[in-house]
Amino acid sequence: MESLRHFGFLLKDVSRLYSRNFERRAAGLRLTLEQCRVLAWLERSEGISQARLAELTDTNPMTLGRLLTRMEKDRLVTRRPDPADRRAQKLYLAKASAPLLKKIGRLAESTREDAMAALPDRDRERLVELMQHLHANLEALVPGTADRPKPGRAKPGRI
Repeated sequence: MESLRHFGFLLKDVSRLYSRNFERRAAGLRLTLEQCRVLAWLERSEGISQARLAELTDTNPMTLGRLLTRMEKDRLVTRRPDPADRRAQKLYLAKASAPLLKKIGRLAESTREDAMAALPDRDRERLVELMQHLHANLEALVPGTADRPKPGRAKPGRI
């Protein structure tokens, strides 16, 4: 099929457009897309290491460190020493992040609704199932991921 040749381009462009539409909605939160992603991942996986979060958010570890420092100053996240590795830090949500996470969830839900407009519910569910299958296939090809603990499942309404 000719359309399969462009699968990667389409997937990347759908992601770009989805992110752009989320960012447009989130402008009033005074948070960047990256900050929203950090909060959403921490909601799913509190206690995650900074290194693992950098990997999951596809962020350079140094860039993530600066972002977390700003978020810590804004009292959105906290860093605590990892008892198993004194060089590492575990990340947690601060109380001030709770109302923001609710707003992020609503924004993500409206972005998702717009992206899936005119798709019947069964097609929406099937699309997500297929994306999860692709994700599992691709993740299995990444060296070292089989041994890594998986983060919790996404809660409805998240980025």
